[in-house]
Amino acid sequence: MNDLPSYPRCCTPLTNHWPLPQALAGVSLMSTRFDPALLDPEDFGRWEIPAQKGVSKRQAEFLAGRLCAREALRGLTGTAFVPPVGEDRAPQWPAGIVGSITHGAGWAGVVVSSSQQWSGLGLDIERLLAPERADRLAAEILTPRELELYSPLNEDERSELVTRTFSLKESLFKALYPLVKRRFYFQDAEVLDATLQGVARLRLLIDLSANWRSGIELGGQFTTFEGYLLSLVSIPALPGEIEPS
Repeated sequence: MNDLPSYPRCCTPLTNHWPLPQALAGVSLMSTRFDPALLDPEDFGRWEIPAQKGVSKRQAEFLAGRLCAREALRGLTGTAFVPPVGEDRAPQWPAGIVGSITHGAGWAGVVVSSSQQWSGLGLDIERLLAPERADRLAAEILTPRELELYSPLNEDERSELVTRTFSLKESLFKALYPLVKRRFYFQDAEVLDATLQGVARLRLLIDLSANWRSGIELGGQFTTFEGYLLSLVSIPALPGEIEPS
């Protein structure tokens, strides 16, 4: 690590850890905290990360996310690599690698693994919604079945349910989009179950491709800490599976 530049002032030293309830073989998670007020634009060049336009918040979260990705890939492959932004705005991972980047409210994280073990990974971080905002967003995020579970809850429970459902569906999109190359929305999937231990099951409600049809179920997991909710959806690789082009 002696050949690396000093960490950006806006970011804490990277942490390689696993805060989620279920460890996944071959998957690593790298995270950092960031403060846009401390952003130094020169750090993009020092870390060979393309500079971004926009407000300091946008620049700092991009820097933090790509910094995590760069060093997670160094740990996995031995080569530091900054995933470029594709035409669809999704990160472009090296051949043979799957990954996901998330950032929000001062926290950024990345998961990476070999595509021989996992076909898709989706990671999402959210601040727990205030009860009033959760109530405003519920009809947009929750399916009719999910709304039935939501209605009898107290306001704190409603807040966590909406945040959790939002985050898990975001993670589902990130995991599946590279495989299907098709956008889908909150009403196109539902959370079937979310246990107190942080294990979840989701189900597609529309056909996305020949291989990903309505009714297919996928596994997810989540955890809460310091006012955040972090979720992950993971899709195991199938024997003989062909990587998406």
